[in-house]
Amino acid sequence: MKVHPEVGLSFDDVLLIPKRNSFGSRKKVSLKTKLTKGITLNIPIISANMDTVTGARLAIAMAQSGGMGILHRFNTIEEEVGEVRKVKRQSSYIIKDPYTITKDKTVGDARAISQIYGVSGFPVLDEGKLVGIVTERDLWFQKDDSLIADVMTKKNDMVLIEQEKTIKPEKFVEVFKKHKVEKIPIIDKKSNLLGMVTAKDIANLGNGHATKSSDGSLMVGASVGVKDAAKRSEALIKAGADVLVIDIAHGHSEAVVSTLKTLKRKLDIEIIAGNIATSAAAEELISAGADAIKVGIGPGSVCTTRLVTGSGVPQLTAIEWTHNVAQHYGVPIIGDGGIRTSGDIAKALAAGASTVMVGKVLGGTEEAPGATIIRGGRKYKFYRGMSSISANSKKLEVDQSDFDISDVVGEGNETFIPYIGSAKEVISQLCGGLKSAFSYSGATSILELRKNAELIRLSSGGLRESYAKLDSD
Repeated sequence: MKVHPEVGLSFDDVLLIPKRNSFGSRKKVSLKTKLTKGITLNIPIISANMDTVTGARLAIAMAQSGGMGILHRFNTIEEEVGEVRKVKRQSSYIIKDPYTITKDKTVGDARAISQIYGVSGFPVLDEGKLVGIVTERDLWFQKDDSLIADVMTKKNDMVLIEQEKTIKPEKFVEVFKKHKVEKIPIIDKKSNLLGMVTAKDIANLGNGHATKSSDGSLMVGASVGVKDAAKRSEALIKAGADVLVIDIAHGHSEAVVSTLKTLKRKLDIEIIAGNIATSAAAEELISAGADAIKVGIGPGSVCTTRLVTGSGVPQLTAIEWTHNVAQHYGVPIIGDGGIRTSGDIAKALAAGASTVMVGKVLGGTEEAPGATIIRGGRKYKFYRGMSSISANSKKLEVDQSDFDISDVVGEGNETFIPYIGSAKEVISQLCGGLKSAFSYSGATSILELRKNAELIRLSSGGLRESYAKLDSD
């Protein structure tokens, strides 16, 4: 047995030593960073690929805030593809394949589709031709068995645009201002539906801080496992996913290396691989083609891997070790787990991370898909680790695998966490605190922070001193 001489450090073991600030206002601080070798974000925060954290709603909020959401894979391929499409539809100002309904359907059908896909209006088709539109207002006070043909706004009463070539957003702005409508279908001369534009999407085009792909749509990441990696990856790319994450708890394995090599050989997309915690693992995944590496074995708040298996590396040290290798190849490190505050993010970036992945920090937000309950007059949201027994059982069910529940070994907990409101507000607070952290280190960028950073070890008394004292003593 070999005992490693270095002491492993977590975020609570250190503080950043304050440095002289020569630039004054924290408005001069840039949080821009690399997620992968080819993808840049405006903030160094992405949301965890957990089923109680990142669905389409949170992924949209993350991208609009300058980061990115990574959709979880604990669902069917079709379900994950549907979540990708919801994100991509959000701000690509021309929705090229809008959800539609035919005129022979009922109001009940429209309400059901609206509930499933989270949209409030549909172009109405008859034998493939546009004949009207039905919006949320058209459905008010209508019975479920009423026909769409009887309640829709007919084509002759609609605002339409005929498109034979590219139309600039400014053109749509003029039409929306003049007619005061929310949705404009785009058709050709034969009334074939070519797409649809919404006022909300046009308004969002002005958000220059958002993370967008070349077509103007919000960027989103999606997770795959090793079992159905090829099939799931192809479907996700077709739906518009901008980056893939090979989502395995122990990423330094033959299964991950083989999957990564296969996907990089067949697909034209950036791929994040992980999770790992050592320099040797970083070297192997980079050699296999990883465009970014996810680091973290057991630091998450509901992860019990270190207790169950006795394995892991304290997160600050794991980030430093992997960065020492990855920096020579220009491959970014993602610190996944252990983040509770903006100060933790600053320490992770100083140690070598280019971004951090957060779970519990966002799990209590309105946009997170976890179930909401009320206890003692307060709202809470369900949150679980993706190696918990229930999460693993769900994945095996999705895979249609024969299994005995006694064979599932849990490496994660399940709990309820306080509801904390809007994800955008949480992200804004984190980024504000992070900019303050940069100012204390005399840095205006992540590279300067990493260059300037000096860490000091803490005693147990030093850690206690760091926390707020709210009692009378």
